Amino acid sequence: MAKIIAIANQKGGVGKTTSTVNVAASMAATKRRVLLIDLDPQGNATTASGVSKHDVENTCYELLIEDKPAKEVIITETSGKYHLIAGNSDNTAAEVKLMELYAREVRLRNALDSVRDDYDFIFIDCPPSLSQLTVNALAAADSVIVPMQCEYYALEGLTELMGTIEKLASVVNKDLCIEGILRTMYDPRNRLANDVSEQLKRHFGKLVYRTVIPRNVRLAEAPSYGTPAMYYDKSSTGAKAYLALAGEILRRKDTVATQKIA
Repeated sequence: MAKIIAIANQKGGVGKTTSTVNVAASMAATKRRVLLIDLDPQGNATTASGVSKHDVENTCYELLIEDKPAKEVIITETSGKYHLIAGNSDNTAAEVKLMELYAREVRLRNALDSVRDDYDFIFIDCPPSLSQLTVNALAAADSVIVPMQCEYYALEGLTELMGTIEKLASVVNKDLCIEGILRTMYDPRNRLANDVSEQLKRHFGKLVYRTVIPRNVRLAEAPSYGTPAMYYDKSSTGAKAYLALAGEILRRKDTVATQKIA
């Protein structure tokens, strides 16, 4: 049965989609069966997977609102070698329609029941807000990865984010855990980044991944070519970092306990 991991942060520009796409591709490269779900209305994870978000026939909208079976909306051919449930601006319409539906918080969880045994990991790219779509992701997930930059405001917002996730978890998913905190766009030459990194490790301990995602031009370029970094430039520091992260997630799955939220 798949482990479902939501990748979430209410702050935009922290490398959330980049992390979702690249960790999914890295996990698929280890021969794990992987499904990526693009819940973000921007559809960037879809584009970065080599799929046109404008031409795709089925998206999260059909899954969540029209009750189309998951197997019928899953795209099996992507540049990242994982399966995909695409997202685009229709996700915004889904957000509105969800408000009208019964049991709206668990629509995604229920929809994934039929395919969960087909995968080892399911990664959900959440919108950069605590919307109904994000609530659905947290209700469906076993755990959450929180990507963040090592900056003062990001550190200040992390405690608030954890509190908000805790409140949501107590209502929609009492078994939800923090999988880990991922430091992204890291520049070791930046003194503030090093200071914030140390504060994170002191406060959150083993929840902070040892793997650090560096600032890397190849990571930034890869989405414009519709491919994860490891297939754009496998020798880049960014690609190597996400492969290392995949390995760390696999090791944690067997050894390090995640921290329950609610």
